[in-house]
Amino acid sequence: MRAKLWMRFAPFLSKRYISTCRTSPLPPSSSSSVIQPWLFIGLGNPGEKYQSTRHNVGFDMIDAFAESQGISLTTHHFKALFGEGVVDGVPVLLAKPQTYINLSGESAGALAAYYKLPLHRVIVAYDDTDLPCGVLRLQPRGGYGRHNGLSG
Repeated sequence: MRAKLWMRFAPFLSKRYISTCRTSPLPPSSSSSVIQPWLFIGLGNPGEKYQSTRHNVGFDMIDAFAESQGISLTTHHFKALFGEGVVDGVPVLLAKPQTYINLSGESAGALAAYYKLPLHRVIVAYDDTDLPCGVLRLQPRGGYGRHNGLSG
């Protein structure tokens, strides 16, 4: 299941796409160019009971991305399993909130605030019961709909 999800998500997170998203108006060749990190948050529930269930697809996405980039998720930071890395020169922050899915906003909001990230630098992966299993939808913005984990 992880491989299928990663194959659908990978083009959106391609190195070419990530490396062109700079926050400085200076040309990429400038050494003073500062690149804001991306914060990837995968929603799910902690514990063996929920492992490999549809409800934990966000955790699975983060695990697959972390593994493919050699990033370990061994730190606890703002109620989340957390890892940091660099992909093609761009810093990435990975988080799996351990608060249970309906309270994940406590962790996600605190991380985004701590790193002073605008919302367009935050990507959240989660299950959507309105979609058939195995279907991935990418949205540039949106509300929480019926997903309590996004309402915080």
